[in-house]
Amino acid sequence: MFIAPAYADSAAAAAQAPSFVAQILPLVVIFALFWLLIIRPQQKKAKEHQSMLQALQKGDEVVVGGTVAKIVKISDAYVTVEVADGVEVLVQRGAIGQKLEKGTIKNNK
Repeated sequence: MFIAPAYADSAAAAAQAPSFVAQILPLVVIFALFWLLIIRPQQKKAKEHQSMLQALQKGDEVVVGGTVAKIVKISDAYVTVEVADGVEVLVQRGAIGQKLEKGTIKNNK
């Protein structure tokens, strides 16, 4: 009658909790993978987009919210683009998603 509880106590005492390193290592590995697969590529893409925005010049052809336009005027925060003949729109620099090759608008009319 008392033997079974005695064996149970000794088995529970024999099992030790894993060390701190063994507990924290999976979290470190998951964070490292998260950094390499998600955060780092996103930062690289944002940096490339920012440098593209800084290099914009008058006459460049760009995509603004899905609309293809030509840059007419540039200021620090805003860009005036021509979306059609005689139709100019003022947009924020950050709204420009992509710079196109010269002649894209002319070739697709």
